[in-house]
Amino acid sequence: MTSSSDSARRTDRRPGIAICAYDVDDQGWDLVEDLSGQPWSPTGARTVAVTAADPESLASTLSAHLQSGDCRAVLLVGRNHKSGGFRVQMRAENRDLTHKNRQTLTGPGVARTTAPVADIVRALNAAGLSVDASSEAEDDIGSYLLYRVLSELPEGPHTPAIGLLRAPLPADEALIRKGVKAAANAIASHL
Repeated sequence: MTSSSDSARRTDRRPGIAICAYDVDDQGWDLVEDLSGQPWSPTGARTVAVTAADPESLASTLSAHLQSGDCRAVLLVGRNHKSGGFRVQMRAENRDLTHKNRQTLTGPGVARTTAPVADIVRALNAAGLSVDASSEAEDDIGSYLLYRVLSELPEGPHTPAIGLLRAPLPADEALIRKGVKAAANAIASHL
């Protein structure tokens, strides 16, 4: 039996953006706008909320959304431990969760994000948020997921947009929601 939300998703032909706050401690960052329970979506796209889970399951879920065609983009959302503002991470290293070994022996040492980084930075600045873009990875689940999802992208002419937005510490839910919406709008403009 299919639910009405599954049925609605199948009839909604807008490209999907999977948005995932991957840290289980940050589950309050949902994008539900009102009491209807319907998630916010940027113009021309729809959001697909992906709930935090263990890193292996989460990577598999995100990759499955891309491979099935349900989503054409992934926006990972986590914490920025390197600076006081938002940060768009532009690359991830081939490191496992212990950060001592490679995730894959045959994969490249570094994978570059496919999200429109410059447009995301401009969108966050236009929203009045402090943001920078950095090639410096952090030793956390976000960097692991970014590399894993990028390295599992399906081959083809239409590369999905994969990005990692890091929110400042501390930051309230309204500020994070504002940043995520700005980033998702920038991604949606390229889908």
